[in-house]
Amino acid sequence: MTPKVKVLSTLIIVILLLGTGNLIADEAAEVKALVEQGVIMAVIQGEKPTLKAIQDVNDPFIKEELYLFAGPLDRITMTAHPYKPQIVNTDLGTFNDGHGNYLFFKFAKIALENGAGWTEYWWPKPGEEELSHKRTYVMKVPGKDMYIGCGYYSD
Repeated sequence: MTPKVKVLSTLIIVILLLGTGNLIADEAAEVKALVEQGVIMAVIQGEKPTLKAIQDVNDPFIKEELYLFAGPLDRITMTAHPYKPQIVNTDLGTFNDGHGNYLFFKFAKIALENGAGWTEYWWPKPGEEELSHKRTYVMKVPGKDMYIGCGYYSD
C-alpha cells in the first residue's frame, strides 16, 4: 500500500467513524462534510488542483453560502478563497474581524494543535459588506502543510 493510499484509507475510516450526521438538516454537518471532501481531494489529487478548484467561483465546493477556503500552516494568509481573491497570499497576521477575533491565526492554530475543529468570528456573506456571525470548521490536510475550512452564517 502506497503512503498516499494509506493516508487516504485512514482518513476515510476516521470520517466514517466520526460520521457526518444528517447533511440536509444540519448545516454544521454539511460544512464538516464539505471540508472533508476538500481534504480528500487534496490527499488524492494534490494541493495545486485542490487550491485551483477552491479558488473557482463555479467550484463544486460552493453550495449557496457555503464555500471552501484554504490556508498554509507556516504563515498567516490564505492560499485560496473564491470570494476574496485579494486576500490570497497577503499577510493576514494582524487582521481581525472588528470583534477581536484573529480568525486567520485561529484557523492555522486549530489545524496545527488539534487537526480539526470549530471557531467563530464575524465575516460578510458573499456579495455583502455587512458582517455576519460565522461558525467555521477547519481541518488539516494529512501529509500537507495546509488546512481547508468552511463555515456557515448563524444569523
